[in-house]
Amino acid sequence: MPLPIMAKDLADALRGPLRQAEIDRDAFERPLAECQLHRCKATCCHDGVILDPLEVTLLEETAAQHKRQLTAFGIDDSHPLFHTDGSRVRRTVTAPAAASDLAEDFPEHFPRTRCVFLDDQHRCAWQRLADHQGLHPWAYKPVSCWMHPVALRPAPDCHSPPILTVAGQTDDPLDFAACTPCGRPTASGKPARETLWRELTVLSAIAGRQFLAELGVESANIAP
Repeated sequence: MPLPIMAKDLADALRGPLRQAEIDRDAFERPLAECQLHRCKATCCHDGVILDPLEVTLLEETAAQHKRQLTAFGIDDSHPLFHTDGSRVRRTVTAPAAASDLAEDFPEHFPRTRCVFLDDQHRCAWQRLADHQGLHPWAYKPVSCWMHPVALRPAPDCHSPPILTVAGQTDDPLDFAACTPCGRPTASGKPARETLWRELTVLSAIAGRQFLAELGVESANIAP
């Protein structure tokens, strides 16, 4: 299956840091559970997502070209799908969430909202559209959405490489990733290097590296 459609400039921006990145091996050893959408109800999507300008262009053009299919998925385009804050940062719009739209353990400090691109079963409309077209599931999905909880963090100083890690590996109750089921370590989960094999596979293709092999993951340990 082809890799996600991604603006060349955006892929290029990721490629350099990924090639240089130092892997936080301890973070990828911590146990994470597979995503269980019926339980978490897309908690990680509750507040929308900040978009790269190239992603804004891709999503706006895709929304215009495939309006009928997105409407069939339950996406209401009668209101803006993206908004700009005072610093011109663009992000996906959110809508008020009903109690039934939230997970039982939805964090108290999170706003009771959900991304407008979620359908009534908490699925991402961009991912559904890609599946419908026979593309990679993340063909249109914003990078920070499909990477979660994998994170590429800047170097602590200008002489060190960036760090490829897993967000949420803290005891801080206000840490966003640690408050989402897919970023919260759980004793019953597999090591993150196995749970996050899909994300690492795509990042490997972008970087021209083999992150799974570097982390010692054998193909027998991951799903086909």
